[in-house]
Amino acid sequence: MEQRENWGSRLGFIMAAAGSAVGLGNIWRFPYTAGENGGGAFILIYLGFVFVIGLSVMTAELAVGRKTSLAAVGAFKSQNKNWTFVGVLGVLSAFLILGFYPVVGGWSLAYIIKSFTGLLGSPDAIPDAFGAFISNSAEPILWLLLFLAMNVVIVAKGIASGIEKAGKVLMPLLFALLVLLAIRSVTLPGAGAGIDFLLKPDFTKVTAATFLAALGQAFFSLSLGMGIMLTYGSYLGKDQNLQQNALIITSMDTLVAILAGLAIFPALFAFGLEPTAGPGLVFVVVPTIFANMGVLGPVFSALFFIALAVAALTSSISLLETVTAYFIDQRGVGRKKAVYGIGATLVITNILSSLSMGALSGFTILGAGFFDFFDILTDKIFLAIGGLLLSIFVGWFMNKEDLRQELTNHGHIKFGLFNIWYALVKFIIPIAIAFVAVSGIISITQTSLMIFGVIVIIVLAVFSKKLA
Repeated sequence: MEQRENWGSRLGFIMAAAGSAVGLGNIWRFPYTAGENGGGAFILIYLGFVFVIGLSVMTAELAVGRKTSLAAVGAFKSQNKNWTFVGVLGVLSAFLILGFYPVVGGWSLAYIIKSFTGLLGSPDAIPDAFGAFISNSAEPILWLLLFLAMNVVIVAKGIASGIEKAGKVLMPLLFALLVLLAIRSVTLPGAGAGIDFLLKPDFTKVTAATFLAALGQAFFSLSLGMGIMLTYGSYLGKDQNLQQNALIITSMDTLVAILAGLAIFPALFAFGLEPTAGPGLVFVVVPTIFANMGVLGPVFSALFFIALAVAALTSSISLLETVTAYFIDQRGVGRKKAVYGIGATLVITNILSSLSMGALSGFTILGAGFFDFFDILTDKIFLAIGGLLLSIFVGWFMNKEDLRQELTNHGHIKFGLFNIWYALVKFIIPIAIAFVAVSGIISITQTSLMIFGVIVIIVLAVFSKKLA
């Protein structure tokens, strides 16, 4: 077995961990969700959940990872073998997300080039151009393979030489691009309406669903519940201040989400376009915005899609590392061999996901195409339940004093809020996450897929001792 790696510096870890938290959801999900749920009112609720629940869970994951110096599966197994399945669920979630995530990452890369090759020439044709592109059997596959190859190369180089170096370059680049785009967006004539849409509190739109939306966005935006922060924490030195690092990472993730909103919505309203969600916002509405900017439109469009590709890459790197760490820690496989083997498998799952938009659109698994199958199974079922089980495990099955020692570096640093943090993790957070988990599962229209996901989790729990 290879000697276990560590982060080369605190800055490198923070940039890599923040990059993991910052993903596609920050750029296309957060702005629209905020606007539709009361703008500034939603953001206030979101910030409360982020810095109470999200920060607490991230701190817990980092503590478990560093305490055990093992990734997701090994960390749970070393503390309680009956809980091994939670680590396995996290690794499985990361793998399944990687089954479709590079497809969207590939779209981002393609649209960097398309910004200069005629995409913006006819704004009315942009929606049809996107539909034709994703349903094509060849072009999207070439781009997803390029995106996947970038992940494999970076993770194969290791923690300090690969992931850390990439984070130090990619995260500052992402911030710079978003700041530039936000400045351009808010200075457009008529941008004020977009700023109001995003930031002005409208408490008349706040309902119980708003709180659930804010909690769900806060939890999933921070890459919690899938073993990523636990895995990254396992590479940390014993001198690191875990709660301080968690606060910095959480703050950076939130800042990116708000910057993304300022980069999109003021410009959208300035040109009289209607807000939409998901891929339609990023790959149809946003290019239409830039198509109306004249000669500099292609430049700003390319910058936006570079930022989107960077956000996708930093997240997918962490997902690949989570799966890779399992094979290194639990199976004794060398890093490069593990990464190349996983990458080869992901080529197949991603091609199937891409083709499910076109040539395989008529083929479904439990009522969903490959892309939607991987997405729904993880986002609506596995991540929510994984996060819930993590909180229960830390609060009820780990020794309180062991956690105190880990979070104070055995008395060398202070953590005055430890008892409050512990009470949150043990009592409040499991209940809050349960609401998100139940609401997410109930929202699934494919009943057979929901049942399948629950059965998978039960099987993992039953055979937990044999899984690792």
